[in-house]
This record gives sequence, structure tokens and C-alpha cells, in this order.
Amino acid sequence: LKMSWFWLYFPLHLLMATFLCHSIKAPTTSSQESFKTDLSNFYHSLILADGKETTIHLLKDIPKRYYFVLEEGRVLAPFSVTVTPCDVPIEWSILVYKPPPAKATPGDHDTREVSESQVSSIASTIFNYKGNSVETYMGMSSHSALYLLEFLSTERDTHITVYFTTDTTSGHLYPELPMDPRIDVIGIGHTTVTLTWKHSPSVLQHGESIQYCLLVNEKHNYKSLCAAETAIRSSGMKLPRTLALSLSPYLLEPQQVMILSNSELSIINKVSSGEVRQVCMGTRNTYTVPNLSPSTQYYFDVFIVNILTNASAAYTGTFARTLEEPEPKVTELKDGKVVHVVLDGKKQKFYSLQYQARHKKIHFTFQLCQGQIQVHITRNGKTVASENLSGLRYFSLKGKLLDTYLVQLRSTEDSNSSVKVQASPHFHKPLFPLLPESLKIKSFSKLRTCRSVTIAWLGTQEESKYCVYRKRIEEDQIWKELQSADRCSGPESRQKSEKVLCKYFYDLNLQRAVTTETIKGLEAGTLYLFDVYLFGPSGIPVRYHSKVVKTRKKC
Repeated sequence: LKMSWFWLYFPLHLLMATFLCHSIKAPTTSSQESFKTDLSNFYHSLILADGKETTIHLLKDIPKRYYFVLEEGRVLAPFSVTVTPCDVPIEWSILVYKPPPAKATPGDHDTREVSESQVSSIASTIFNYKGNSVETYMGMSSHSALYLLEFLSTERDTHITVYFTTDTTSGHLYPELPMDPRIDVIGIGHTTVTLTWKHSPSVLQHGESIQYCLLVNEKHNYKSLCAAETAIRSSGMKLPRTLALSLSPYLLEPQQVMILSNSELSIINKVSSGEVRQVCMGTRNTYTVPNLSPSTQYYFDVFIVNILTNASAAYTGTFARTLEEPEPKVTELKDGKVVHVVLDGKKQKFYSLQYQARHKKIHFTFQLCQGQIQVHITRNGKTVASENLSGLRYFSLKGKLLDTYLVQLRSTEDSNSSVKVQASPHFHKPLFPLLPESLKIKSFSKLRTCRSVTIAWLGTQEESKYCVYRKRIEEDQIWKELQSADRCSGPESRQKSEKVLCKYFYDLNLQRAVTTETIKGLEAGTLYLFDVYLFGPSGIPVRYHSKVVKTRKKC
């Protein structure tokens, strides 16, 4: 051994000296028991537990060593070691230390010394591996021996799991894989992929405690469930909106969410590299993955999991690319008909609507429901309007009879956006009511009390119906309520208990077309979300911008 590593190996020299002395002096049962006692005293924390899975944390470029001892007593002593890397590739090896034949003489019975060269001469490497696959070494020992396992990570800090056992006959900690552990792709669609795999023998033996779990992601395959979960955590997860039931602490991390639907357990994580799904489907060995994106490559890994022991084994992963989405057809707009368009923010593609004019003057109406949308309008191939939508927007265009208008819509956000579109002759009955100059709701701080809030909003010169709704919210809900609200949804989506009042008003003088309302019966020091809906002749509502107001804590 090199001197630079002397202090790392020094305790091992002392340990080996003890091992050799006991072996040379008297290789009896009592000396073996004494050896075990010395070993425990020196390295209790580094002895590898028999029959248990051990999690080991590795620091970059710093080797870590664990030991186990096989004693005399059986003609052949079988053992196995299974190592599961949970992140980057690692290097690991097994060395065996065997005592030399006893050659004790009367003169050296009590004073024999063991040199470093003697320790090195009786050590031999029986296995080494470098990579990130799950590897199992199975061995057989015919005499007393001390085994050293050395682990090293050269890329970064990581962790692994190690399972050592001398009981190779009473069953396995890990579920068994079939002879052919491959996953077969038997169907590919635009948004679905159907997979099948051969049953694990463990399903027949321990059906109630065994289940298959499928991992779907857009990055690469994972060779163990441990590696997959480590990658998900390191990517940074975002909590999905749907909360659900946790069925297994093994599968659920603090920042993960499980969804139980139709006897399937799904975990959805939003990470920087895309969506990662984990679906557990019991003992079914065929599954159709739904809701995928067209023309996207996905990687699929199946794990057989024992939910009682938390142990798992990985099938050989596969990948498939969903079919390309056909070119979107151009949707025809008809006079006065409202079209609701939902745009996928991930694709950033235009959605096309076509309208053929039967009058010279044409009126386009856009009501933005969610997200942010860019609209581009051409007439006979020439651009006549292009801008980003905000709220409710009208375009009045003048052309010729039978002019062809093409309306193209695209989401400008990563998330989905939606909009309602109407095209009609200029004189056609308007879809939406006459709007005020502003759709903002104003609150009066000086008029706030512990039990009431006063708000105001602008009206129009046209008599219309206005309905006020309130909703109690918490501090951490403000952003979600303001950003994710569907601005096209009407009062029908609200609970009846949230309704405050409905009233009619108008004023021919726009400077006086303002109304106020004092909402009473509130709780002190509480946040409330207020909404006003404006109804026109068509009955389709327009929602003012939501307003959050907090009542006074003390009065």
C-alpha cells in the first residue's frame, strides 16, 4: 500500500493483525468469537449488516469501506452482495483477506508480529465494477475470511444501497425479474403508447404485496427506482394542483403528490426537464400511457416493487416516439357563432380560423379566458391586425364582399391558454355587452371596517345587470386565484353562498356612471376576493378584474 493512503488503511492493518494473530495462534471456535469481538470493538459502525439493505452516502473522490466476516462451520458458505447506485456511476470492488496456513513454533507463540507486506500478500480482489447498473455478486467461501467492500464516486457526492446476505435459500429481498425482462411497445398513437412486459415470478408467490410501477419521462431511462427518484428530486419539483391519497411511504416524497383513480396510483412531478409520471397499476402487465404530447420521445421504465419491504427491481427500459400531430385543419367561422379555442403552450403553434365575408364591414370579438394569446388577422393574405390580447378585444374591419379572413391564435405562455372568438357583420347583434372604460374594481381603504368593505366599479350608458360575489381566501391563495381564474366563466361556476347581490344601473353621463356597494357581514382581519359580473342583452357575462381586500383586524 502507498504511504499516501497509510492513514486510511492504518486501522485495517490493526484489524488484520488481530485477524491473523487469532488465525495463526489457534484457529478454533473460541478464537473466532474473540476475533468477532475485536472486530466489533474496532469497526462496529463499518460492519455490513447481514440480511438488511444499507444506505451508504459517498463523498466525491473519498473511498468508503465496509466489512463482513464469513466463519468456518460449513463446508461451503454462500453469500451475495447487491449494490444499487442511486445517481451517478460508481466504482466498487470486493477484496478477501484469508489467513495463511498456521506454522506456529514454540518460540513465537506469543510474540509473532504481522507486517504490512504480509497483510497485502493475503489480500486478493475477487470482484470489481464501474457503472450505474444494479449489480449482484454471488460467492462461496470454504474457510474463515474477512471481506472488504470499497466504494468510490469520482463524479460527485451521491448515495447507494447495499444488500448483503448469507441466507441465499429462504428467499430474496428484491422481487424477481422474468427470464426476459424487456418492455415491449405494442401500440403508438398521437398521445398514447401501449406497453406490455412479462410477469415477475414474485407476482405469483407474493401477489398481494407486489405491484408494477411505471415511470415515464422525456430525458432517459433509469436503471433503478432509487436512481429515478434521486433524479426527480435533484431537478426540482413543482407541486401539482390536485391533492390526493398516499398509499405507500416508499413511493411518496414530501414534495410529491399521488393521485388514485380507477385503482391506479399515479405520481406526477413537474421538473425542469419536463413532466415525470409514476403510475402503479397493481399486477397488470399491460398498460396504455395516456395524455402524451404528439411527436415527442418518451422513456419508459417498469419496476416490480414489494410494498412491504420497499425493495424493487428494474425491467430493461425502452423508449418510443409518439406520432406526429396531423396538420391542424382550418376551422370555419360562421356569422355570430362563438368558438372556444384552447391553445397548448408547449407547442407554440398557431391555431387557424377562417371566415368569408358576406358583408363589407366585419366585426371580430375576442374574449381572453386564460393565459396570454397573440392574434394575427390577414385579409386575402395581407396582415390587417396583429397584437397580444388582454381581456376583451374588438376588431372592426372594412373590406369587400367575399373577402377571406384568416385568424391565427398562439399561446405566448408555457401553460395552456384559451379564448372565445366571434366573427359577425358589423350590424349583427353584439355578443358582449357595452363595456366601461375600465374593468377594474376599486376599494376604499378609509371605508374598511372589521365587518365591512366598500367597493366601486364603472358602468355604461346602457342599462345592464351587475352581480357581486365574494370569497374568503388565505394569503398563499392570492396568486393562484388571480392568475389561474377563468375569465370567461360566469356565476354558474360559483357557489351560491358566495353571491352577495345583483343590481341594475346606467347613466347617460359616463362621468357619473359609477356605482358603489358596501358588503357587510365579514370577519375581522380576513382576506376576501371580490368579483363583479356584467350581463348584456345576450346574457353572456363579462367578468371584471378580481379584487382582494382585507378587513381591519381591530376597530
